[in-house]
Amino acid sequence: MKLLRALFTICLLANYNSILAEDTEEQLIHLEDFEKKIYSQNGEDGVIIKLIETLGTDSKYYVEFGVQGGEQCNTRYLREHMGWKGLMMDMDFSNPSIGLEKEVVTAENINNLFAKYHVPENLDLLSIDIDYNDFHVWHAIDSKYAPRIVVIEFNGTHLPNEDKVVPYNPRKYWDRCNYFGASILALYNLAKEKGYSLVYVENKGVNLFFVRSDILKNCPYSFPNVNRVKKLYKKPKYGGGPNGGHGPDDKNRPYTTSTKLIERKHLKERIHNSRNT
Repeated sequence: MKLLRALFTICLLANYNSILAEDTEEQLIHLEDFEKKIYSQNGEDGVIIKLIETLGTDSKYYVEFGVQGGEQCNTRYLREHMGWKGLMMDMDFSNPSIGLEKEVVTAENINNLFAKYHVPENLDLLSIDIDYNDFHVWHAIDSKYAPRIVVIEFNGTHLPNEDKVVPYNPRKYWDRCNYFGASILALYNLAKEKGYSLVYVENKGVNLFFVRSDILKNCPYSFPNVNRVKKLYKKPKYGGGPNGGHGPDDKNRPYTTSTKLIERKHLKERIHNSRNT
């Protein structure tokens, strides 16, 4: 009788664990299944739509810069089909009818631009693709602006154990080699500093998707390998450069690191605060 009870208990536990595993899997969202190109460069549209469905919205307001004329970008679908509004900026294009303003975005002026165009602090989506100073501009954005989702281009040529960022220069732009932007590890470090979690890297190895960590913590759904940089990293599926991507930098220019840049900003803030006390 004791043996039968033990076997019955084991069967019950096995069945319970099986059901629990199925429920957990149902709550796990694999964003690669939702990649879809509508107006975006790659599959960003589908991933953004799924993240919005999963995480909800606050203001239905976006900011995106580096959009050229706005035909191919990450926010067009939101504006045209989901009732969103927002600000787009590009250094060469202007079309106020769709909210596209001609602006050269820098680390020095980004917060002034947000104020100029009345960007709400509770915007839902921030998308950055300016081909060079992406890290520095995001780093410079005031913490009062707290988008739920951040999409940002990274330099996939650099492997996931490499902390690399091009030194900041507001007059420098991408010159068609692989010397631009920042590595996945560098942007992960910055995101962590700002209170964001890495949830996905799109399959072409171009963009990273971050979600505000406090929102993710309270979400009933989860994503595989959150903040596991090496697991999420994807080599760029374009170009013939090192590890894929654009060709090598023949000038062999130096990089800095996110660690140095973040610590430097902390030091400046401490000095500023000590002078004001």
